[in-house]
Amino acid sequence: MSSSDIDFVAALEEQTNLNFQLPDPEDEQIPEMEFQRQVDTAWRVCDRFDLQTEIWRGRILRAVRDREKKYGDTRGSGFLKWLQEREISKSQAYSMIQLANSADKLMEQGQLDPDTVRCFSKRAFIETAKAEPEIQQLITDAAKKGDRITRREVRQLADEFTAMSSDLLPDTVKAKAADNTLPSRYLAPLVREMEKLPESHQTVFREEVAANPDVDTLKQVTSEARYLAKYLDAATNVQALDEESVDLEKALEEALRIGCINVAADLVNQASQLEQTIAKLYNTWKKIGSLADRLYVDTGASTPNLRSLLNCLEQLGGEVVEVQLGSGERTIRLQIQEE
Repeated sequence: MSSSDIDFVAALEEQTNLNFQLPDPEDEQIPEMEFQRQVDTAWRVCDRFDLQTEIWRGRILRAVRDREKKYGDTRGSGFLKWLQEREISKSQAYSMIQLANSADKLMEQGQLDPDTVRCFSKRAFIETAKAEPEIQQLITDAAKKGDRITRREVRQLADEFTAMSSDLLPDTVKAKAADNTLPSRYLAPLVREMEKLPESHQTVFREEVAANPDVDTLKQVTSEARYLAKYLDAATNVQALDEESVDLEKALEEALRIGCINVAADLVNQASQLEQTIAKLYNTWKKIGSLADRLYVDTGASTPNLRSLLNCLEQLGGEVVEVQLGSGERTIRLQIQEE
């Protein structure tokens, strides 16, 4: 037996037997808190092994793929066949390979060690791997202390970093976040929305938050910034607004002043979607006409059913398109005219 085989057998012998003694869900003598504690402990152990299994599967898949790249054909058919035999999709395989790459990278950088990985849930580790290096450092530092890392902790640490590192928030707000008088979870969404806006609008919102650094103001400003970004993005795509002398900035200022920016943003966004739908409708209408003409040429007295199909679809290929809504209670007719 080779040394690699011996290592493999040893690894199998060291595997933990996941055989939990779960609490009886019908036992009234078990307090609710104790029941939740026991099932949560079992769940976390499964989560840990799930993560480690996915990382090692990713490493195995990476080895098989790299071997095929070097010695197989250029199409990678050998790797695909290997996946098919194990009923693994290509997307699943590369997802596991990416997870393994992330784990190896964090370990090579000294941010993680094998024991620290056990502190992560699978989803938390994946989110950490996608995060910015500074956020990764915060998360791995917490894991090294033995803290349990779930997606909730990842989001919390990411929000705290976003809030404290952004130049878009005034110092008074950052100070309140630092002493926990202002929850950081309300600051990160605001920063993300403000980043989408021109500097002039960022300044207005920054001043408003500085004047009233409280949760209600943060929620309101975040909502306004979100709708404002939607308004600005959609307005540039609406052709109807190019044909008229509309001052979009002044219209925006008026909407903000009277508190209806959400309605204005939705209106402009719906107008943009309607124009896109009309363009798509026109292209589909042209395609139906072209296909119907081709099929008409190929049909005749010997194909009465195909002719019947063409007759039924004629109402969708003519200048007037007719469609019934619902169970026929209302008929919609659209006239298409080309210029």
